[in-house]
Amino acid sequence: MPVYVIGDVRVTDAATFGDYVPPAIASISQHGGKVLAAAANAEMFDGGPMPERTVIVEFPDAEAARRWYRSPEYQKALPLRLRSAEGRIFLIEGV
Repeated sequence: MPVYVIGDVRVTDAATFGDYVPPAIASISQHGGKVLAAAANAEMFDGGPMPERTVIVEFPDAEAARRWYRSPEYQKALPLRLRSAEGRIFLIEGV
């Protein structure tokens, strides 16, 4: 069953975050993932707070997503995200 890694972040250092994106996307592809959506222009229908930047990544299953997150490739990129953005990254199962 497909799973989705959702990122909801606020970028605090655009230059460093820009350095994070290419290796992060490469690591996603290396581990069977696919970026489905990434945008800084969400349209809020209800509730709040308004997300600043949202990313949706699909993986074939939860173990693939966990392998990606724990992989040396992503762990090398992760400190760049942690220095340049605040927010949360989480996994949900598809239906």
